[in-house]
Amino acid sequence: MARVFLDTNIFIDVIHRKPEILASLEGHSISISPLSVHIYCYSFKKKVPVTRLQSQIRLFEIVDLNTKIVDKSTEGPTNDVEDNIQLHSAVEANCDIFLTGDKKLLKLGYFGKVKIIDHL
Repeated sequence: MARVFLDTNIFIDVIHRKPEILASLEGHSISISPLSVHIYCYSFKKKVPVTRLQSQIRLFEIVDLNTKIVDKSTEGPTNDVEDNIQLHSAVEANCDIFLTGDKKLLKLGYFGKVKIIDHL
């Protein structure tokens, strides 16, 4: 069993567009950033309460967004603070895998000990 972190694009796919992805994650511990929930709700203009979303996010461990993550994110590794928050959140959660569709992040290959890939 691996500890898998979902970048926002994969999180949105799992809960909104391609729920079949969730089957491929079965047996793994899955983490997300609270930013992913915010970005999803903002992008799709979701108004609370969102009962379906509330039940869906219980499938994931939400990594606390803290000062340490924010501070490190303002330093890199990319020039996009949101991407950096996602990456540093994965490290904070001791994840083995960072799952993303972001080509720029995929080019990194690894961030610390976290392997960056586009599918399991």
